[in-house]
Amino acid sequence: MQTDHQPREEPAFPHGGHLLDKPKTKKLKQEAVYLPSWDLTQRQVCDLELLLNGAFFPLEGFMGKADYASVCERLRLSNGTLWPIPITLDVTEGFASSISEGDRIALRHPEGMVLAVMAVTDIWKPDRLAEAEAVFGTTNEDHPGVFSLLHQTNPVYIGGRLEGIELPPHHTFKHLRHTPAQLRAKFQELGWEGVVAFQTRNPMHRAHVELTKRAMEETGGNLLIHPVVGRTSPGDIDYFTRVRCYEAVLKYYPQGSVILSLLPLAMRMAGPREALWHAIIRKNYGATHFIVGRDHAGPKDRNGNPFYEPYEAQELVEKHEKELGIKMVPFQEMVYVADLGKYMTRDEVPEGAKILSISGTELRRLLREGKRIPEWYSYPEVIEALRREYPPRRQQGFTVFFTGLPSSGKSTVAQVLMTKLMEIGTRPVTLLDGDIVRKHLSSELGFSKRDRDLNITRIGFVASEITKNGGIAICAPIAPYDATRRQVREMISQYGGFILVYVATPLEVCEKRDRKGLYAKARAGLIKGFTGIDDPYEPPEDAELVIDTAELSPEEAAERILDYLRREGYLPG
Repeated sequence: MQTDHQPREEPAFPHGGHLLDKPKTKKLKQEAVYLPSWDLTQRQVCDLELLLNGAFFPLEGFMGKADYASVCERLRLSNGTLWPIPITLDVTEGFASSISEGDRIALRHPEGMVLAVMAVTDIWKPDRLAEAEAVFGTTNEDHPGVFSLLHQTNPVYIGGRLEGIELPPHHTFKHLRHTPAQLRAKFQELGWEGVVAFQTRNPMHRAHVELTKRAMEETGGNLLIHPVVGRTSPGDIDYFTRVRCYEAVLKYYPQGSVILSLLPLAMRMAGPREALWHAIIRKNYGATHFIVGRDHAGPKDRNGNPFYEPYEAQELVEKHEKELGIKMVPFQEMVYVADLGKYMTRDEVPEGAKILSISGTELRRLLREGKRIPEWYSYPEVIEALRREYPPRRQQGFTVFFTGLPSSGKSTVAQVLMTKLMEIGTRPVTLLDGDIVRKHLSSELGFSKRDRDLNITRIGFVASEITKNGGIAICAPIAPYDATRRQVREMISQYGGFILVYVATPLEVCEKRDRKGLYAKARAGLIKGFTGIDDPYEPPEDAELVIDTAELSPEEAAERILDYLRREGYLPG
């Protein structure tokens, strides 16, 4: 049993972070009213909270250009301090042009309150492709971190020191939220000299409990279950469900040996760099040990291939372990050995023994299809919590999202599909046709790329709400850009089904059908930016169905979609 706990070095920041005392806060609030104001994105709110509460110590604000470049190039701040992930404030070109270095700006929560004031020291336009290659080791947009960086991040970065007014408000699970200073004080109060931190973005099942119990035994420490409840990876189970699962497994540990606390972190899914980052954060929260498992924070491409080697994260953390000041507890994958009726790490499994395992993707499939989850895999309380939030597909809402060139037949097929689904009558059906949405939801938008993307994301938001509430949304915009369609897929698929239907009718057929004469006007130069003529259409590679209305009637096309929905379990057979 290992008991040589690392001495806990208390970070030297006041009030546990960069929050000012009340008299200064009042004065700063008054000043902020007259300052230029930036409305924070979801990721930026997460980053700001961890900057203000001390979880990102030694950072004093969003990174300037020198720290950013140094972190990308050598995993260190410009002063040499180990730090692997850029923490940057990205803004629009319009906002950047309205401020100068030396200005002070107010940073606002989406609900409107000013959370902090930043003294701007740097304004620059980064090379985001180079950043992707440096931080993620790839520019492949299948990587969710790369995709987010290239398509969901504003083009200009600003850096500067923060003065904190208040932490972002949280209206859920308040009893499970702690700042680093609060957790360190709690450990001290309980007399915990050794604390093993466990990072997760998934529900905990039997394998996770067995792994963490082993870590406690090996280190002689107590356990901090520290799940991420900020932004994780597309397709992950929502954090409300996950927290209920975490609470359910607490009774399977020795009484008084574990604390559950929620971490409002926006993950980057950066694999080895992410593991190093997670270790630094957990040290700031007072942990002495940190569990790093197989493929830590490692995503896969669309073919299921991992971006990082299975134990690459462990190797990087081990390389910097002495400098980190927190000890790594490495683990191989835990699997269930059917012959012995227990969990073991892969290297412990006897030769020829039958092993069983279920991936997170496979678990979500079993939940969606209403199939049995074996008892060896999880606890009854966890399965029950997951079943409540992930009913079988026949009970889920879903979205059928058409995409294709103008006059390809999307709207006609969507109309026929809507009537057939209404005849079946298992769920309420809403049609979000491109022209109808333009009239009632996006009338102020033009046809620039920005406006087109905004129109599609608005459609996606409405469809996600319909899907979340158990209805059927049928969307029929042009949706020419792959990145925007991917954002809509991510927005909707967390709540239910998403079926992308590519109406692949050839351009020449679309032109012949055009009753409005728009193609002719576009070819004559009377209309600019017309999809298929002088603005590109990006055919999807991830469509669940491809139909060509030059070969199928609207009724035949709709029936093909219905057949797919029956096969996949969304409709009765």
